[in-house]
Amino acid sequence: MRHPLVAGNWKMHGDRESVAGLIAGLLEIGCEAEVAVFPPYVYIPLVAASIGNSDVDFGISIGAQNVSEYDSGAYTGEVSCQMLRDFGCQYTIVGHSERRSIYGETNEQVAHKFAAVQSVGITPILCVGETLEQRDQGKTLVVVAAQIEAVIERVGLDEVCEAVIAYEPVWAIGTGKTASADQAQAVHLAIRQQLGELGEKTRILYGGSVKAANAAELFMQPDIDGALVGGASLDANEFSKICKLA
Repeated sequence: MRHPLVAGNWKMHGDRESVAGLIAGLLEIGCEAEVAVFPPYVYIPLVAASIGNSDVDFGISIGAQNVSEYDSGAYTGEVSCQMLRDFGCQYTIVGHSERRSIYGETNEQVAHKFAAVQSVGITPILCVGETLEQRDQGKTLVVVAAQIEAVIERVGLDEVCEAVIAYEPVWAIGTGKTASADQAQAVHLAIRQQLGELGEKTRILYGGSVKAANAAELFMQPDIDGALVGGASLDANEFSKICKLA
C-alpha cells in the first residue's frame, strides 16, 4: 500500500511572519497522509527548527524547491545537495515546469539533478507534464514518457521507482484550471505502466491548481497517491483540508 503524500510548494512567497503562521498551522493539521513542505531556501532552517522542536505525532517532512546538479564549485547563487542534507531536507523537487520553462532546464539537466539528489540520500520529486499546445496536439503521453525516460537512462529504472513522481500539466499550474480526475488518472496510469512492476510501489502525485474543492475526487483515483500543491499550500486552513482528504 502506497502511503499518501501531500507536498506544499511555497515557491518564492513568504516572509518571516507569514512563514511562522504557516508553521503554526502545519503543526495543527493531524492527518494520516505524510505532509511535506518546500519553503524558499532561506526559510528552510526556520521551518526545520520549528518542526523539530514540536511534539507532533504525524509525519512532516521538509524539502527544497530546486538544487544544483554540482557537488561544489564556482557556481554563484547555487545550493548543493549536501548543503540541503545538512539542514535536514528529506525531499527535493527537480524538473518543476517553472524551472524548465523560465530557466531552460532540459530533460538531461533534470536527470543530472535527480542523480545528485539521490546520491546524498535525499528523495527526488520528479516533476513531469505537458504544455497546453502539446496536449492539444495529442502529445501528452509522449512528452511525459520522454521526461521520465531521460532520468531512467541516467540512473536506472530501480532508482526512479524509489523516488516520487509528480504529474503537473503545465497548463494547470497557477491558472486555476485543473485536469479532470479522469484526465489525471489516465496520465498517472500511463506513468505507472511505463515503470512496470517496480512502479507499483512508486508514489505518483498530481499537481496543478489543487484545492480542497477538487482534491477528494483526484485522490479517489487508483493511481493518484497525493498532491504537489502550489498556491493553496500558502493558506494553512486550505492546505490542512487537502491533507486530511488524502
